[in-house]
Amino acid sequence: MFANRYTALIDACVLARVLPRNLLLTLAEAGFFRVRWSGPVLDETRRAIAKLLQAQSGSAADAEAIAAEQVRRMEAAFEEAMVTDFDMHLATSSILPDPNDTHVLAAAVKAQAAAIVTDNLKDFPRAILAAFGLEARSADDFIADTIALDEGRAVAALREMRERFRKPDLSADQLLVKMEAAGLIASVDTLRPHVGSL
Repeated sequence: MFANRYTALIDACVLARVLPRNLLLTLAEAGFFRVRWSGPVLDETRRAIAKLLQAQSGSAADAEAIAAEQVRRMEAAFEEAMVTDFDMHLATSSILPDPNDTHVLAAAVKAQAAAIVTDNLKDFPRAILAAFGLEARSADDFIADTIALDEGRAVAALREMRERFRKPDLSADQLLVKMEAAGLIASVDTLRPHVGSL
């Protein structure tokens, strides 16, 4: 099983976006990799989701409540994903360009992750991460490469995800259009030959 071999820490900038979050967590649930996050990552995720929702609805209270519920569901679905007690790695992780990302690297090191999935690649320079045996991957590249590991299993898992969408229902073609709009171009290219099964 893939999950015995690969662990990825998912950054808040990825988890805050509905479609990348659903795709990644669906693939993790299917056993392609072990997903990890930390308390600070989930706090950032909750705040970012609330901000996005408030921009849509205008109601701060409703946005906060929905964001908190979404994060709670993530935690319930992946009880083993929380990384704790990574403070000892904060000092060695403080070499990142943005000090606010130190906690992300520290948690990834503690989790012995192979990758940090983030769309802020410039904040995680290759040379710095290589010293920890880590790499930073964009959500798009990570999803595309994960699908390519076993396209049949991945497409089946993502079809189940798509079929759970309601109000409105989402066809396979519509899913690919939404993925393109979300910037998941490599992932769409990987899935397009399988649209009949998606």
